[in-house]
Amino acid sequence: MPYAENDVVGDIAKGILSQAVTIDFNRSLFDTTECATYTEISAATNKHPYVIDTRMVISGDSISNIQSVIADAGDWVFNATGQLYWAKKETWDPIPEAKRDTRAVIKAAGDAYLDSWADGKVKVPYGTPCARLEGGSYTGNSNPTGNTCHMPEFPKPFAGAGNRRYVIDEEMGGVGILNDFPFIEKTKPDGTPSTNFIRVEGGMIRYIHETTVCATRNCGR
Repeated sequence: MPYAENDVVGDIAKGILSQAVTIDFNRSLFDTTECATYTEISAATNKHPYVIDTRMVISGDSISNIQSVIADAGDWVFNATGQLYWAKKETWDPIPEAKRDTRAVIKAAGDAYLDSWADGKVKVPYGTPCARLEGGSYTGNSNPTGNTCHMPEFPKPFAGAGNRRYVIDEEMGGVGILNDFPFIEKTKPDGTPSTNFIRVEGGMIRYIHETTVCATRNCGR
């Protein structure tokens, strides 16, 4: 079974899943169409604090692929305590069936957000309010009723976040997107492992969580 941590294929028996980790909070998506799951784990009180985002793909009655983005000290604006605090405050209740968005709408919202990094003319369906949790930094702290999610276009030659892998859950209005984020890590211009965990309500983005791994402390910035 393929197993990768931060885009590096390895032995699951030697990976983080083989360790005892104190889980303070977790939130999951279940993709019943593509038979996949996405879980965000906050491990702030673990001896070694982590934020872990994991995508699992199921084939038949077995797990066929596991990919994790594992962030810890030195990664982009990492603060496990802050991440835990803000993640627990958010409301990600199941959406009543009559109000659920389609898979296509949820995926399009996530793609528009990522696409806008390379092309500022892309219209992103930000809701009001909308808050982004980036590492342990929360944009909604200063303006909880406003749209604080907007991201400007990155400087050229930014080509956009590639290698996108999706998990979509209509009941939760959520999409988890593993991707390679270029530009931010100076030593990896083609992209560093990153995830965007997005909540969509009524076709509009309500929450965005970003976890990004750095090869150098705080991605050299």
